[in-house]
Amino acid sequence: MSNNQDSPLHVVLGAGAGGATLVDELVSRGLRVRQVSRSPIDGAPAGVETGVADLSSAEQAIAAVDGAAAVYHAVNVPYHLAVTEMPGIGRAILAGVQRAGARLVVLDTLYPYGEADGEAITENTPWAATSRKGRMRAELDERYLEAHEAGRAKVVLGRAADFYGPRVLNSTLGATFFPALLTGGTAIGFGDISLPHTYSYLPDVAAGLVDLGTTGDESTLGRSWHLPAAAAVSTARVHELAGELNGRPVAVEVLARAEPAGPYDETFMREYAEMFYQHTIPQNMVSTPFEEKFGRKPTPLADGLRQTIEWYRGRPASRV
Repeated sequence: MSNNQDSPLHVVLGAGAGGATLVDELVSRGLRVRQVSRSPIDGAPAGVETGVADLSSAEQAIAAVDGAAAVYHAVNVPYHLAVTEMPGIGRAILAGVQRAGARLVVLDTLYPYGEADGEAITENTPWAATSRKGRMRAELDERYLEAHEAGRAKVVLGRAADFYGPRVLNSTLGATFFPALLTGGTAIGFGDISLPHTYSYLPDVAAGLVDLGTTGDESTLGRSWHLPAAAAVSTARVHELAGELNGRPVAVEVLARAEPAGPYDETFMREYAEMFYQHTIPQNMVSTPFEEKFGRKPTPLADGLRQTIEWYRGRPASRV
């Protein structure tokens, strides 16, 4: 990484799987990096500045991003608190980047599209969210883009589908799948696993976000982009391919509705119920415009699954 304190500073807000993978990507490009989270950060790469801040506070967000050229918003909160806490965090971060004159790169979701049933979800798919969390995300995105349009900040949104990959635990293709794959247990699936469903490989997501944060082409700002993701296949095929790579098939218990199972407790499932539609309709996110504009192709599904399996194999047995 660059140790030149005069070089542009890239600030990552959040220390979950997304934030940590973003830091790795920035460091791999020799960029100067600061990472900030609500709790002390352990294990950041050498040379990365770290800090602690309550990012729902505009004052603390302003301090956290001071001096930044680009800010990556990868903050998340416990799922049941998202609707109440994420809007305040978004407002505070926007205040911070406006004060710093920094570019804001938002790690975003497909939630604003709502039940976008059809052949493909593109950047032109209408925002039709009816869920509380979908409407909240859409309203936040509108606020970000309005700030850009008004010239108060430079903003770009990078959208991803369900994550998988190293570090990814809280996903339908995370800690309820890969440990069962490796130990011969029973994994958990959601809804109709015969439907096509896009899964975003987290290192591809991070690489795409850094492309958005470092490009000199400002015509790419002020809009959302679908970050590179392999073509959608059925979740059943994803499970089958993972079994082939691991050398034995994996048993899957499929939940037809949002009900407590395994690590998915009642609190989580009660909040997730309104989003369960994502597993009962096709969800094919197309990322062709980004791939063509930035010349970045997604990691093939088999390669991403292989690397994820290896990461889970390397975790302590008590944590697999």
